[in-house]
Amino acid sequence: MNVLESISESCPYCGESIELLVDASAGDDEYVEDCEVCCRPMTVALSFNEEQGVSIRIYAENDAF
Repeated sequence: MNVLESISESCPYCGESIELLVDASAGDDEYVEDCEVCCRPMTVALSFNEEQGVSIRIYAENDAF
């Protein structure tokens, strides 16, 4: 069963607030998504655990994780 969760974060390039829909049932994931404001690609790293829920890290193309 898919459990979509809306998370607000800031773009690593323009700093604008963006909304991301993540599937909390999918487990850990990493993908590239374009910022809806400045259109630059950012990497979204998701991790899930039962106690803390969703943990998200967004970083720019050239940033080390």
